[in-house]
Amino acid sequence: MTDGARTIAVSGAASGIGRALADLLRANGDRVIGVDREETDVRADLAASEGRAEAVRGVLERCGGVLDGLVACAGISAPEPLTIRVNFYGAVGLLEGLRPALAAAPAPRAAVVGSISGTQPVDRAVVAACLEGTEEEAVRLAGEARGGTLYPSSKSALARWLRAAAVTPAWAGAGIPLNAIAPGVVRTPMTAPLFEDEATRKSMDDAVPMPLNGYAGPEVVAEALRWLIGPANSHITGQVVYLDGGAEAMRRGPEVY
Repeated sequence: MTDGARTIAVSGAASGIGRALADLLRANGDRVIGVDREETDVRADLAASEGRAEAVRGVLERCGGVLDGLVACAGISAPEPLTIRVNFYGAVGLLEGLRPALAAAPAPRAAVVGSISGTQPVDRAVVAACLEGTEEEAVRLAGEARGGTLYPSSKSALARWLRAAAVTPAWAGAGIPLNAIAPGVVRTPMTAPLFEDEATRKSMDDAVPMPLNGYAGPEVVAEALRWLIGPANSHITGQVVYLDGGAEAMRRGPEVY
């Protein structure tokens, strides 16, 4: 375990969960390197390979090649291929690009923001392309898929990538726990439109029932992420932790185990 301030990079730090996490970490004495398209330390567009490279360079310049923690929070929810570029390739590109800097730290930790939607119907071809093909192939297939499947597909692919990568020599072998928090419905700017229409809200509640305390605020997710990337987490890796008020347990039931 380490003592004192740590240096943590957070993507999506300009709003929502990423901003709540950055604020929480700073309040606890950590140094945060925020990554987003605007209003952050490193301004980059994770939807493009050039933007991902720019984000990695910007973080490395600010951390001096040694990074204690990384959380990939940036994401969008849109029925278009851009969702695949940002949610899957943006997260994976940042994680892989900064992995050497994490490995250089004494107690490195990494996490991503997944989603309960990753347990919902996906486009199998898109998911397979994310995991086994090229980005352009995945984006082409996403353009042919039903728009409503793209967000779940991006989060399912991310969870599957994480579970495979977490136990490899590059991650576990380097002493880097890699996990995900998968929220249910969180009140953020991204989800705000879902609450504006009663029919849409009912549909959302049917898809993501949250019997424990209802909708979450971004600070709730931030607290969970803070622990996952903290020095105390020495042995949890490859896990998708559902912070969803019980939605995953209700929807999938005990049979998954």
